[in-house]
Amino acid sequence: MNRPYQMTGRAAAAERTADRILDATLALWSRTPYDRLRLDQVATDAGVTVQTVIRRFGGKPGLVTAMANRALEGIAAGRADRAGDAPDRVLADLVAHYERYGAAILKLYAEADAAPGLAEVARRGRDHHLAWCASAFADLLEAVPDPEDRARRRAQLVVVCDATTWRILREEAGLSPGQVEQALGELLAPLLVPPGPVPPAPAPTRGVPARP
Repeated sequence: MNRPYQMTGRAAAAERTADRILDATLALWSRTPYDRLRLDQVATDAGVTVQTVIRRFGGKPGLVTAMANRALEGIAAGRADRAGDAPDRVLADLVAHYERYGAAILKLYAEADAAPGLAEVARRGRDHHLAWCASAFADLLEAVPDPEDRARRRAQLVVVCDATTWRILREEAGLSPGQVEQALGELLAPLLVPPGPVPPAPAPTRGVPARP
């Protein structure tokens, strides 16, 4: 009679253990290169044995890939769809998002080839970023009739909103989050204007006599 409840309790306990292991892995991975991350340290931090980690995740590659998958799900869920929002609201939320997740996103991209499965997680993260940009600026993109102009404009929006752009402004330039938001707004401003015709090249001046 109580067996289903016991099994449910066991399953819930197993999930809590897995979450502790993944939490410990994320905490270590965020400050440790993949090749220096040790299962015994993960196990100690999670309060389990190495055998438990291996039994659940099959070793370090499977463990880190599972951690990255879970982190990506959380990152995607935290990056709300901003379709129809004003650009300043979009950028404010984007900067807040990168303040929380930017370092982890960039580390995933940097170590995508470190373990089997990480490259696929990184690819899905990139696809999510592209889809988010297309959705957040859908009205702008739909107003560009020429497909080549629209593709170029989409690529520019992706660059402005990329985590690497945030890192350069935040870490290398030393800007505050508010200043990063302003800088991104200034980069975005020209893209909010529909593209016009390419101006003609200036006429060559060869052969014009120099003034005395």
